[in-house]
Amino acid sequence: MDIDLTPQLAKKVYGGDGGAYYAWCPNELAMLRQGNIGAGKLALEKYGFALPRYSDSAKVAYVLQGNGVAGIVLPEKEEKVLAIKKGDAIALPFGVVTWYYNKEDTELVILFLGDTKTAHKTGSFTDFFLTGSNGIFTGFSTEFVSRAWDLEESVVKTLVGNQTGKGIVKLSPNAKMPQPNKDHYKGMALNCEEAPLDVDIKNGGKVVVLNTKNLPLVGEVGLGADLVRLDGKAMCSPGFSCDSALQVTYIVRGSGRVQVVGPDGKRLLETTIKAGNLFIVPRFCVVSKISNPEGMDWFSIITTPNPIFTHLAGRTSVWKALSPQVLQAAFNVSPDVEEKFRSKRNAEEIFFPPPK
Repeated sequence: MDIDLTPQLAKKVYGGDGGAYYAWCPNELAMLRQGNIGAGKLALEKYGFALPRYSDSAKVAYVLQGNGVAGIVLPEKEEKVLAIKKGDAIALPFGVVTWYYNKEDTELVILFLGDTKTAHKTGSFTDFFLTGSNGIFTGFSTEFVSRAWDLEESVVKTLVGNQTGKGIVKLSPNAKMPQPNKDHYKGMALNCEEAPLDVDIKNGGKVVVLNTKNLPLVGEVGLGADLVRLDGKAMCSPGFSCDSALQVTYIVRGSGRVQVVGPDGKRLLETTIKAGNLFIVPRFCVVSKISNPEGMDWFSIITTPNPIFTHLAGRTSVWKALSPQVLQAAFNVSPDVEEKFRSKRNAEEIFFPPPK
């Protein structure tokens, strides 16, 4: 498997006073193109407003930093206005129109990960803006827009031409925006930092899994996701997705080491990863991570809404299920060596605390 898996940082695509949009390029991170995956990041300054848009790809959005407001319109549905904050995950199916606004001093940063198999460009998201200098209606003639909206041409020219910003603008401090509705949050988003833990291992790590049970909309997106918080110097068990899914990982906080092993026992990646890095584990390849002393958090999407993983170490590993005779034959070892191997890690699973 001759493909570069080196983690990459996002690069600025556009922006101004209101903030910026960054993306990972499939030319630099080849697994994006091979895996039909897109990845981008929106950063809004105070009073920054990301203009209404829709995308050619279904996505999962994850709030990395700050507090703000998100507007979401599902096809043929009413607008949902959500208060969003760090840790929130939002499922964005095809056809949704979204906008984002930040009125706080702290920068609002949102990560977007998704499937690009239907996108215009493999491995990249393409947004279609409803307003702005590159908005959809700038491409139609005034006659067409006037007839569509049933308005005088002079009014149409004002509506289409007044917003000269592109993608992201900065609003006046006096601008009035919709107030969030608490009822709109339920079913649209889930805070991964506050949700019940799916895994909690002392001195090891914690996991919250985003799936069709706690956020049904991910079924429409076709992706699963999780937030993993690995404690300092802890290890994540070697494992692989046994349902052919790709795992796309963004390092949220901290740093550590990662190794990925593929066919023929070949180590495909061995490197240090840190906050801001994105990397992708190819299908069926085995990945393991060890955090540095400060610990390490990551947010991942998996290209199936209800992923299944097989672990190769710990209490729930496949080795514990195999008979002693099979292990002895497979490793070509004596029963006493096999017994020593089997006696280890009987109380630990998925995450392993640092050695004593």
